[in-house]
Amino acid sequence: MYFIKTETDPTGGTNYSITGSSQLLSVPYALHANETDPSVPQGTQAGDIQYWDGTTWVTLPPGDEEDVLTIVNGLPAWKEMQGGGGGDPIGTVINPTTGETWMDKNLGASQVATSSTDPDSYGDLYQWGRASDGHEKRISGTTYTRSSSDTPGHADFILWSSNPYDWRNPQNDNLWQGVDGINNPCPSGFRVPTDAEWTEELQSWNSNNAAGAFASPLKLPVTGNRNYSNGSLYVVGSIGYAWSSTVVGTSSRYLYFDGSDAFLDNGYRAIGFPVRCIKD
Repeated sequence: MYFIKTETDPTGGTNYSITGSSQLLSVPYALHANETDPSVPQGTQAGDIQYWDGTTWVTLPPGDEEDVLTIVNGLPAWKEMQGGGGGDPIGTVINPTTGETWMDKNLGASQVATSSTDPDSYGDLYQWGRASDGHEKRISGTTYTRSSSDTPGHADFILWSSNPYDWRNPQNDNLWQGVDGINNPCPSGFRVPTDAEWTEELQSWNSNNAAGAFASPLKLPVTGNRNYSNGSLYVVGSIGYAWSSTVVGTSSRYLYFDGSDAFLDNGYRAIGFPVRCIKD
């Protein structure tokens, strides 16, 4: 315990006498500040941002120049300003387990998913390897004429129901390979993820199903798909998908998840699936 003592000399000299004493009462926060909280990470670098994700402390990786710090689903995240200098913001989210940075919603979606069945978060449905030319819109027209080039030159969804089930003839395996890939539909600095990257993401979920997909940092919804033979929408609101850039034979790899399962599989390139972009 500590006390403060007051002494005075009424004559103005140095013959002091005690006129009062009182105990110093500690301030709880001041005492706590003198202790080390073992739950808070130590040894961080200048400029680091840390947050509690509900389970552990996470250091937010640094953003790029002119990125904007915002809150997405209750957690801090960087939003890239497309083109820099006040352009449209590109929302991003970081999976703390994998360290990968993703767009926070599917291409064409108007918002981050508020539930697994949020229709505003479903986004567009791309045929594998095609650019954002309008075919990906869920109400785009259809045609049975396959394209002989990488750019069909129209916004129709190309239907084809025989081997190799592709909108392009002949097939081109190099259309979505990397940020500089032909027809990369993602914003600058982003690309379609590989099969391995989706596998790593899937392994970080708390459950291998649609619930785990939505509970993940990516908030993946059950988007449904667009059929390659008639252009109709199927299983919207019950099954989710996402393309990868990886090709296997005449097919391409994609992520699948429903109420009881989640895995990577091979799919016809003429099918319409969502695209979730990853930062390069």
